[in-house]
Amino acid sequence: MGEQGSGGEEKRAKGVKKGTAAAKSTATAKPAAAKEAAVKKVAPAKKAEAAAVTAPKPPRDESRTALVRRARRINRELAEVYPYAHPELDFENPFQLVVATVLSAQTTDLRVNQTTPGLFAKYPTPEDLAAADPEDVEEILRPTGFFRAKTKSVIGLSKALVEQFGGEVPGRLEDLVKLPGVGRKTAFVVLGNAFGRPGITVDTHFQRLVRRWRWTEATEPDKIEAEVGALFPKSEWTMLSHHVIFHGRRICHARKPACGACPIAPLCPAYGEGETDPEKAQKLLKYEKGGFPGQRLNPPQAYLDAGGRPAPPLGAG
Repeated sequence: MGEQGSGGEEKRAKGVKKGTAAAKSTATAKPAAAKEAAVKKVAPAKKAEAAAVTAPKPPRDESRTALVRRARRINRELAEVYPYAHPELDFENPFQLVVATVLSAQTTDLRVNQTTPGLFAKYPTPEDLAAADPEDVEEILRPTGFFRAKTKSVIGLSKALVEQFGGEVPGRLEDLVKLPGVGRKTAFVVLGNAFGRPGITVDTHFQRLVRRWRWTEATEPDKIEAEVGALFPKSEWTMLSHHVIFHGRRICHARKPACGACPIAPLCPAYGEGETDPEKAQKLLKYEKGGFPGQRLNPPQAYLDAGGRPAPPLGAG
């Protein structure tokens, strides 16, 4: 799913800046305690030269118990930073969500959200989209890229919904993955966010972060899903996915993670792969913190209350 923090993010990011000055002067404190204090509690560093947080690196031979504790603590920390985490695709019902998720392949959620209003205005039900002229659908979906293949998928899944499920999106994994264009990732997005059934969404952000955090060394989505899922209660899987994906899009970027602005730096074995200077790291922050609106045209109220901004409609920016 595609590619801004808010009030909660700013407080946490500022906490990182505050901690950098104190990390130097706490030489007598225990290293881990000093590092944690550096992230959360101390007064802001002056503009001059803020020292970067030095994060401890969990050992390669970390025990299973220690890994579970660290993983769950990371999720708790991210839940505080992103209390408004949510799926970043606009949808009003399961049909809209499954179509939007299929369309999100190889593009951003923002682009999908800017495109689907026109699609659903013209084809509001599976019956409507199943009977659509492919050329008309292709024209609507052109901005999302790979529009011919995506047209074939969304018309095909609409026909399958009409012919096999009475025009209703099924609420079972084994049924969803039979629909054209729907794999396990898409199925879990739909199950978790339209039906309230726990699932882990292994997108590119999720894969990158859980490997950086050494929650798994697997590279195949199915194995990542299984190994990470085993670290958490099943009831936490859906929100865990949102927390990790939000963090990956906003701070822990693929090419240059903003390590110096990361709220979980003391828990991250990959700390230092990106920019560790707090002031420079702040400049790498994307989305709302960078002055850009979020993915959704119609985001949840909690996101707006936290200071997030809606995305612009297609052609408006």
